[in-house]
Amino acid sequence: MTGPGIFRRSMLALGLAFLYAPLVLVVVYSFTASKLATVWAGFSTRWYVELASDTALLGAAWLSLKLAFVTATLALALGTLAGFALARYKRFFGRTLFAGLVFAPLAMPEIVMAISLLLLFVNMGEILGWPSERGFWTLVVAHVSFALSYVAVIVAGRLSDFDPTIEEAALDLGASPLKTFFAITLPVISPALAAGWLLAFSLSLDDVVTSQFVSAPGATPLPVVVLGSVKLGVSPKINAIGAIFIAILSLATLAAYFWQRRREELETPQRLPRN
Repeated sequence: MTGPGIFRRSMLALGLAFLYAPLVLVVVYSFTASKLATVWAGFSTRWYVELASDTALLGAAWLSLKLAFVTATLALALGTLAGFALARYKRFFGRTLFAGLVFAPLAMPEIVMAISLLLLFVNMGEILGWPSERGFWTLVVAHVSFALSYVAVIVAGRLSDFDPTIEEAALDLGASPLKTFFAITLPVISPALAAGWLLAFSLSLDDVVTSQFVSAPGATPLPVVVLGSVKLGVSPKINAIGAIFIAILSLATLAAYFWQRRREELETPQRLPRN
């Protein structure tokens, strides 16, 4: 193996270790017998047993999963429409303003956006009567407001590389614009849609700053609960629930990977054997 090859492999190994070593440590220390989350005192599953009876922590985890699912789905729908409009329609009235509003959350500090959303909900409650109190749906609106920007960027980037003559051919053959979108465009950009949904899901799942401002005592996501527990000392139950989340997300990622590979194999034309 040459010198440059060894260097590249070493840098790759260091990069992967930097990214995944903390996750491995979370899983390992979820099985510690110590009451401290960072001290190893022998193997034990006691924290998983105690986690099963911790209704507050499990409720926050379920709320975070439900919130992330709803956020990712709504952000996918709105972000796809925004990305399609920006990629396909180069000129329309207010395009610059529209693009600025779509992409502003990508550059805006999260604390500024969180305070803005809090002021919005307070004033809406006083003027319109909704929301009467902050909770699940205020969290959904807040998370969708920044997650759809990421989906729009991914979808717009995929559509910019898409050959529009394929759609034009379908239209020339008599397909309606709606049928062309669902039969031609949507399958081609489906990997980008899957990536956008997963990214929006992840962004919602680990958001702390925005959730702190727009959540309520009865609807507090898991990251906010974990941050609050730091003041009193992190329990190994946090490691246990973190390990469960890592397992769920890893399985979902593997499933998406194998689904994409299977889809590519089905779309690849099979060559006939030569005689």
